[in-house]
Amino acid sequence: MSRLRIFADDTPDAPEFESRDADAIARELARIGVTFERWQASKAIAPGAAQEEVIAAYQADIDRITAERGFTTVDVISIAPDNPKREELRAKFLDEHFHKEDEVRFFVAGSGLFTLHVGDKVYEIECVKDDLIAVPDGTTHWFDMGEEPEFVAIRFFQQPDGWIGHFTGTDIAQKFPRYEKTGS
Repeated sequence: MSRLRIFADDTPDAPEFESRDADAIARELARIGVTFERWQASKAIAPGAAQEEVIAAYQADIDRITAERGFTTVDVISIAPDNPKREELRAKFLDEHFHKEDEVRFFVAGSGLFTLHVGDKVYEIECVKDDLIAVPDGTTHWFDMGEEPEFVAIRFFQQPDGWIGHFTGTDIAQKFPRYEKTGS
């Protein structure tokens, strides 16, 4: 189940707000310009489905987001707990960074933890199956897929080079808890 926790950026052990209600999550994130939506597939997707099948199941929503935000590339990434590069992949996203385009991810399966640093607040969003998050360009954040990552996500890009992170050099991400799946 999706979860949002909001902290003061100097108090990583005491959330000021917590909710698992999708509407409340969307309202809170909208206040900082972040889009949070829940999507449903137009047809069933079998485990291990090809990228084309996954995209086809969400085509109407993909087309809408692509048109609204000017994306030129859409792909599907799948990470499993037995991936031999899982530690390397996880480490790539654990430090605070930002992008020069919106970071938009839709979770087809599995989960991950996006943590946004906006002003003096930290917004920790556990995204699960059927969640879309759109983080505006320039928003500092980090992403944790956990020690045993397991997710399938649709990614949207404006730049042909795909994911390009600009790291801030701060240590704030190390002060906040790492991702431990909370379950339903």
